[in-house]
Amino acid sequence: MYLYDGYHFGGMHLIWWFIWVVFLFTMFGWYQSASRKTMKENSPLDILQKRFAYGIISEEIYLKQKEILQKDLISDKFKQYSF
Repeated sequence: MYLYDGYHFGGMHLIWWFIWVVFLFTMFGWYQSASRKTMKENSPLDILQKRFAYGIISEEIYLKQKEILQKDLISDKFKQYSF
C-alpha cells in the first residue's frame, strides 16, 4: 500500500531533520557569540582607553571621562537592584 505505512519520519528523513536542526542551532549560536563579543570590545570605557593609547586625548581628559564613565557604570548597577 504505502511505502512507510503512515510513519513518515523514519529512516533517512529523520536524519535530515536532525542535520538541519543542528545546522540552524550552530549558525544562530555562532552569530550570537560574535555579536556579543563585538559589544564587549566596544564598551565606552574600552573606546576611551583606545583613544588615550593612540594619543587622541590628553591624560586630563582621559581621567575626567573615565571617572564619569565609572560613576555611570556604578549607578546603573544600583538601578538594577532598586525596587
